[in-house]
Amino acid sequence: MRVLIQLRPAPDVVAAVIEPGVRATAADVAGRLPGVVLDQAFAPVAVPRPVPASAYGDPLSLNQRVEFSYAPQDAAVLVRGEIADDELSTRSVLLPSARRDVAGVFADPVIHSTPTCGGDGPVGHWQDVARLLGAPEMTVEGHDGSGVTLAIVDSGINAAHVQAHLGREVIIDTERSWSPPGVGGTPGEYPVAHGTMCAFDALIAAPRATLLDIPVLLSPHNVAGLLSDAVAAYAHLRTVLEAMPAGSRSLVISNSWGLFSPGQDFPPGHPGNYSDNLAHPFNLIVASLDQAGADIVFSAGNCGRECPDRRCGFPDRPITGANSHPRVLSVGGVDTGLERVGYSSQGPGRLSDRKPDICAYTHFAGSEANGPGTPDTGTSAACPVAAGAVAAIRTRHPATEISPAQLRTLLHRTAEDRSTLGFDHDYGYGVINPPAVLESLGRHTRHAA
Repeated sequence: MRVLIQLRPAPDVVAAVIEPGVRATAADVAGRLPGVVLDQAFAPVAVPRPVPASAYGDPLSLNQRVEFSYAPQDAAVLVRGEIADDELSTRSVLLPSARRDVAGVFADPVIHSTPTCGGDGPVGHWQDVARLLGAPEMTVEGHDGSGVTLAIVDSGINAAHVQAHLGREVIIDTERSWSPPGVGGTPGEYPVAHGTMCAFDALIAAPRATLLDIPVLLSPHNVAGLLSDAVAAYAHLRTVLEAMPAGSRSLVISNSWGLFSPGQDFPPGHPGNYSDNLAHPFNLIVASLDQAGADIVFSAGNCGRECPDRRCGFPDRPITGANSHPRVLSVGGVDTGLERVGYSSQGPGRLSDRKPDICAYTHFAGSEANGPGTPDTGTSAACPVAAGAVAAIRTRHPATEISPAQLRTLLHRTAEDRSTLGFDHDYGYGVINPPAVLESLGRHTRHAA
């Protein structure tokens, strides 16, 4: 089984991992780990330590307000490796006993994109989605994503295809884009596939956003991606965020992927589990990036009761891991008639009960990345539609003005309710309503002035 191993080496070793431009290796950090075949191609990644914000807080609990420290004396380091399946249960227990610097052994499951199981034709057109989002009016008012960095963490983008179908210039920052070790190609020039659809859908509301192409689902180790590649991608995105001027940080991260089945995860309750474990290193990194000012958007998944994807392996609560994180915007799907699509996963989530947060539009005619006449579909489409709306809002309202947590709350409050009054596990708080968010922010700005 492929695993992530968390170590607490000496502070000078941690500093070498954190230092931009310095490339530490797995051997530098871990040396030799009994029973583990280290992946030398995977660059070690720093994991922050959650520290209670209050002097009286519990240092072992994540159910409180915490800060995240990357100081060398606090942070841990992740390496990737493999343990033979027949030795996994014993090695995961014995390694921390044999090596005092081993803090934990965690699951590194395969992650998949979230297209739909539905075979129905498109409902509406991407221009209908633009109208429902209020995108034409937002663009006229200057809320078009200009100056906002929008990362598409997926299977790679084909910018020429997006531009041909959208009829607008596509801006891709090749220097700040990133790919896993062993993935060739040029940002913006990958084959037309799932990531191209996501890029198209994100630009419906934010046509002038600057895209980062982060093809984690092209992992050379698997037919899909590995969670460890997402870990490394998020470490890169942290450096992107920290390089932005503090007063105008705007980074939106779109993630249309997730864990479908528990087969490659440790079981819930195991310290190395990912699906139900806020303390998994990736979930800690997600929380720290949110606190630093990034808006993180995840698809809720396509395991809805009426039409689950055939890969769905969780018998209940299928919104798992980071897709259900309390510090991300988890997005379900509705069609252009505002009806929930049958494959959109219902809550409660595994890390946070109140998931999905909201719904956005899907199953419409748009990019044709899946073939001529096929819809942009699944919560895979709904997620970047919502991420693009967030990027449009961020054009004039950076994270220093309204934090990601505050913006999520505002998205909840302004969403168009579709069922019972308030939150429910089908629609979350309702359908995303960007004009209402901007109106609320405008009232706040006028009142502050």
